[in-house]
Amino acid sequence: MQGVFDMSDLGRLSYYLGIEVKQSGKAITIDQSGYAKKILQEAGMADCNPSKCPMEPRLNLSEDEGGVPVNTTEYRYLVHTRPDLGYSVGVVSRYMEAPKESHLKAVKQILRYIKGTICYGLVYHKGGDGRLLGYRDSSHGADPDDCKGTSGMAFYFSGNLITWSSQKQRIVALSSCEAEFMAATSAACQALWLRNLLVDLTGWEAQCVKLCVDNKSAISLMKNAVFHGRSKHINTKFHFIRECVEEGSIYVEHVSGEEQKADILTKALPRVKFLEMRDLMGIKGLDDMKQNYGGEYWKYNIIFKA
Repeated sequence: MQGVFDMSDLGRLSYYLGIEVKQSGKAITIDQSGYAKKILQEAGMADCNPSKCPMEPRLNLSEDEGGVPVNTTEYRYLVHTRPDLGYSVGVVSRYMEAPKESHLKAVKQILRYIKGTICYGLVYHKGGDGRLLGYRDSSHGADPDDCKGTSGMAFYFSGNLITWSSQKQRIVALSSCEAEFMAATSAACQALWLRNLLVDLTGWEAQCVKLCVDNKSAISLMKNAVFHGRSKHINTKFHFIRECVEEGSIYVEHVSGEEQKADILTKALPRVKFLEMRDLMGIKGLDDMKQNYGGEYWKYNIIFKA
């Protein structure tokens, strides 16, 4: 790149836009612990009691038009290295224009969770099988204001989490099958984009991307054209995934709900379930790296901190 562009080599990346990067010969970790502490300090919650989960499982936030307004500048988030915050932050972000006390209470719950997980982040291990694997899940009619669901997506490369999203669906689905079908279609588009990016970067041959879905009816709808009569009302663009399955660029596989890693991105889970899914997804307490990789990693780590 230096032969083409006028640029300087600043050495190994250690900090970028609030993201702290620590590298060793065995793994790379990214987190936002410094930024998290800054957010808690600004919110006056540096000494708050920590929480085990970022959102209560039965919490249904709405526009709350009759609620007491609060200062919009009190909204603060960090999600670039924290997929476990994807859903909760996405929900409270819907009310940023005119937040009420009920919304601010939910934000403070997120901050208390951050307080107890400041040093959590993502770990990227060296090696792997070089394959792209996606998980896609969706909730149905969860929003009390417009009955739209939330789609969750997570993609792994060589077993490492590389991209994720939690997004409110644009249209109302008439069933959970339809919601999953629409979510899988958007995931297929993301999968093909990631596959093409890997081909451009590595020169590898394009591979079939496996997409894990936990709804058997939605999988049948993707694979079997006979079901078309039941899906005529679905927008034509959502049938794109059928073509991907037929031509072999996408392979859809059923996965149980207990192994659906995108589940944490679609709803507020009970505490025990949330902790299980957080660990399954790959969000780790980076303090544990000391035990996993010994003194060599942390000696290297201290150099960056200095």
